[in-house]
Amino acid sequence: MPITKSAKKALRGSLVKKAANDRNKKAVKEAIKDIEKLVKEKKTSEAKKLLPTAYSTIDKAAKKGVFKKNTASRKKSRLSKITK
Repeated sequence: MPITKSAKKALRGSLVKKAANDRNKKAVKEAIKDIEKLVKEKKTSEAKKLLPTAYSTIDKAAKKGVFKKNTASRKKSRLSKITK
């Protein structure tokens, strides 16, 4: 546990940042799951309609530093591949 005043403040800040990162990660995971579920049900046309929103959430997460650029690119590539 932090002892100094600045360490306590840093802990609070890091918890806020962790919560934001977790929200972004969850949004990306849900977007990917939705598309994978539709592909599994053989509804590829509906899955293709969800691609832009999934791309958007992945790009936003990458922009905020939740994922690295190449990780975001890989996730988008794999989504594109399964919807073809």
